[in-house]
Amino acid sequence: MGSLGFHKQPLCFTTLLFFMLIQTQVLCYQYKVGDLRAWGLPSSLNKNVYAKWSKKYSLKIGDSLLFLYPPSEDSVVQVTEEAYNSCNIADPIVYMNNGNSVFNITSLDNYYFTSGQKGHCEKYQKLKISMLSGNGSSSAPAPPYDPAASPSYQNVFGSIPAPPSSSPSINIPVFLSVAMGFLVYVH
Repeated sequence: MGSLGFHKQPLCFTTLLFFMLIQTQVLCYQYKVGDLRAWGLPSSLNKNVYAKWSKKYSLKIGDSLLFLYPPSEDSVVQVTEEAYNSCNIADPIVYMNNGNSVFNITSLDNYYFTSGQKGHCEKYQKLKISMLSGNGSSSAPAPPYDPAASPSYQNVFGSIPAPPSSSPSINIPVFLSVAMGFLVYVH
């Protein structure tokens, strides 16, 4: 029985060390396109709202874009650069129309989005995300999600549910607390 206790402590330490080595702090954020205004036609005074928005944040792989809009009035399409520049929405890469559309950034690439409604792209409801250039010169923090500030669109399906928090799913201090608790329990 004495030899069992002797091997228990190095095994726990080795296990803890292993998990600490493979654990990385992953910070992925969900960015609400248009911030408080959500996804919609820009005003005539602020036609370049989406061009400015895309330069405001430095997105990275793992982040996601949240497009909020009334599904009975709008949609989002991902298109090629050529289709983006000519506002051709006839053959989109991706078509999203549920009013609460999430697009995950999965590679270092340029991404082009526009409204799926005819005429909206020509009125500057379009967004270019350039992962290759880093989007802008500043690296702004993730926008805080404020449910009270979000527009509430009523439709036949009810109100749009709130998106998940943009906080990381796990971070090292939480992991270490759990690991230390495990060690105390085992010892």
